[in-house]
Amino acid sequence: MSKDKISKNKAVYITYSIVDEHGQVFEQMDMPVGYIHRANSGIFEKVENALEGLTIGDRVEVTLTPEEGFGPYQPELSFTDDIDNVPPEFRFVGAEVEFTNDREESMMFKVTRIANGKLTVDGNHPMAGQSVTFVVTVAAIRAAEAAEIANGRPADSNFTTLH
Repeated sequence: MSKDKISKNKAVYITYSIVDEHGQVFEQMDMPVGYIHRANSGIFEKVENALEGLTIGDRVEVTLTPEEGFGPYQPELSFTDDIDNVPPEFRFVGAEVEFTNDREESMMFKVTRIANGKLTVDGNHPMAGQSVTFVVTVAAIRAAEAAEIANGRPADSNFTTLH
């Protein structure tokens, strides 16, 4: 009996960890999440390429540079202000606030630091500017339905992007 292999338009379910350049786990997903292979699912291209042809139980490690992954760190997306200028509901590390510019473009920022009466918000992804390693294990593979291919994700998965 031949094993199903990951190929275009297969529904693929994976577990994964994202490890930073210091060997620390940034994110881990132990419950399988699904995507449709080669169907614009939002998975990083280098990770998707590494999964091509794998079978259930296979494991792969893929290192992404900042340019291949979460992008370079952009200092212009970090702002510090007096905490008194910030509404009380945002005065804790981890608070998220959406800012809109004069062109009606919006972006999420997260409070990353509070010290000495100052509060810092940052619009960069927490892993921006870092090389990261994805450790991915294939949990299941099946044929995808037309609607799933169009959506880039299996109907039975809450997976949105591999990050």
